[in-house]
Amino acid sequence: QVQLVESGGGSVQPGGSLRLSCVASGSIFSIYVMGWYRQAPGKQRELVADITSGGRINYADSVKGRFTISRDNAKNTVYLQMNSLKPEDTAVYYCKAGVATIRSTNDYWGQGTQVTVSS
Repeated sequence: QVQLVESGGGSVQPGGSLRLSCVASGSIFSIYVMGWYRQAPGKQRELVADITSGGRINYADSVKGRFTISRDNAKNTVYLQMNSLKPEDTAVYYCKAGVATIRSTNDYWGQGTQVTVSS
């Protein structure tokens, strides 16, 4: 099986920064995409950013210019640097990875980490 463990969430004032990390472990053959999603209370889960193993990156319009996704393929880790945070960025942030094991290819999710932006 594959496990994703996120870290780095917390509370910050508007304009502040946070860095999220997500490490994948388990019976991994390859990880073709890693990304971050978020879900605010009463809203659907939405893509924040993702990055392929080849480095192709996709951002939600709402975070372009403020958030930066990066990836360390050797460590099976994805990062999300969040700058200029706004109250509307408050949500539970989830890591997602598209993983190929020796048996199959599936999407896996982390448990989520809370990000709260408030004065």
